Amino acid sequence: MSIAPRRGPARPRPRAEPEVTSRVTITGIAAGGDGVGRADGRVLFVPRTAPGDLAEVRFSTGPAARFAHARLLRVLEAGPSRVEPECPHYRRDDCGGCQLQHLAYEAQLEAKAAIIADAFERIAKRPLPAPPDVRRSPAPWRYRRKISLHLRHEGGRVVGGLHPWHDPSAVFSLDDCRIASPAVNAACRDVVAAADALPAAPGLRATVREAEGGVTLVIEGGTAWRDPAALLGRVPSLVAVWWQPHEGRRRLVADRRPADEPGASFVQVNAAVAADLRAHAVERLLAHAPATVVDAYAGSGETALAIAARGVRVTAIELDADAARFCGARLPAGSRSISARVEAELPRSLPADAVLLNPPREGLQARVTRALDAEHGRARAIVYVSCNPATLARDVARLPHWRVASCMAFDMFPQTAHVETMCELVPEGT
Repeated sequence: MSIAPRRGPARPRPRAEPEVTSRVTITGIAAGGDGVGRADGRVLFVPRTAPGDLAEVRFSTGPAARFAHARLLRVLEAGPSRVEPECPHYRRDDCGGCQLQHLAYEAQLEAKAAIIADAFERIAKRPLPAPPDVRRSPAPWRYRRKISLHLRHEGGRVVGGLHPWHDPSAVFSLDDCRIASPAVNAACRDVVAAADALPAAPGLRATVREAEGGVTLVIEGGTAWRDPAALLGRVPSLVAVWWQPHEGRRRLVADRRPADEPGASFVQVNAAVAADLRAHAVERLLAHAPATVVDAYAGSGETALAIAARGVRVTAIELDADAARFCGARLPAGSRSISARVEAELPRSLPADAVLLNPPREGLQARVTRALDAEHGRARAIVYVSCNPATLARDVARLPHWRVASCMAFDMFPQTAHVETMCELVPEGT
């Protein structure tokens, strides 16, 4: 049962700001994927535009500001890097999953290199000598092994799909995601078709992941689920199902995998690029001849295992207990896996000759950067892998006793504005 919230006294509607229509030439791509140009003394951010586009846009001229978000009315002259988007959902439904399908792939790589360089210049206050190289993805399409669907009851049927970029409250029906693998697309369609076997709720979130042994599913929402195991019969490709009920903790509710498989959270979105990045990170760490390494945010331990296989003693730190246990069971003697928060455990695991960091998008807590900065006289290197150039640059700024020795990027997420960056730091003066 759902209860409508009580309505308070009506609030006065905010007065609409005046708007103007203008022409703008797009000169670059901002973090997030919007095109950037200037008009009326403002910097304008215009979604779905490409460098070199001459665009007619509309934006608010409200309180004097140096920046404004503009709506694209039409492209008057297309820039040299503009292409026709391949995915019908991108054009027809304004899908928010991708931001750069209208850019040629080489232009996407150039834009991501510029976004990283801009973050280091503006946030870290440590300009890079040149924009970093961005290694291509072997497959710019059909690479993605994970999708999160939003399931909704509408007009007596279940709609399963994604949000338009301009309306996070809406959901369009997903037929075929062109960046997702065939196995993920097929499982998404099967889960939507079997929606009557899911928890009863007005809306659910379903995350489909393609793993080595099959497809896994995480369902979020609802308060009661009568027979989760029945879903495995309805969707043959599924090998495991987790459920996180409303106001409850996630738990495994159906499983037909081998006993030693890790949990639901540790499948790389782009397997080929992840392997390339891992090899590069291991190479840069071993270049400093460490005897001991701390692998923070270790996940299920693939990188920790690769380092330990070279005779290095590794301390792997990972909050997820299942992943930490899976990692620890495979590490050789002398190395160890610890299930803990990095900010709590890292100071106890130092000193080490080198540290590997691969945090979530929000980056490192200040406690972590303080502990690492204090190690500049003992540790030889920090290798920091980040999916967010802004938080990477912020954290590098918090390490004043370390300098950037190298910076390489990897296109883990083609057609989107996201990029994976690997930054190698060494103590100042070395």
